[in-house]
Amino acid sequence: QVQLVESGGGLVQAGGSLRLSCAASGSIFLINAIAWFRQAPGKQRELVAHIGFNGNTNYADSVKGRFTISRDNAKNTVYLQMTSLKPEDTGVYYCNAKGPADNWGKGTLVTVSS
Repeated sequence: QVQLVESGGGLVQAGGSLRLSCAASGSIFLINAIAWFRQAPGKQRELVAHIGFNGNTNYADSVKGRFTISRDNAKNTVYLQMTSLKPEDTGVYYCNAKGPADNWGKGTLVTVSS
């Protein structure tokens, strides 16, 4: 079992930046990859960024060039650095750890005002 705790969300003006953190604990050795998803009000949850076991990263087209996913293995933490934020980036951001089971955090709210 893997536990995930997100933090770092908040209210920011358009053009601003935020850094989200996802702290993992428990059976971390089971994790193959970690991803950030987001869910805007009234919309389906969508993949934002993904980092694999080998460090390879992938991004949704809508955030390429603005968001960066990274990890600190010593701290068992994955980060999502978000810059040039837009109102359409508003939503609840969830951390997801992929392994034998699909593990989710409870999410952190990001609100970008225009």
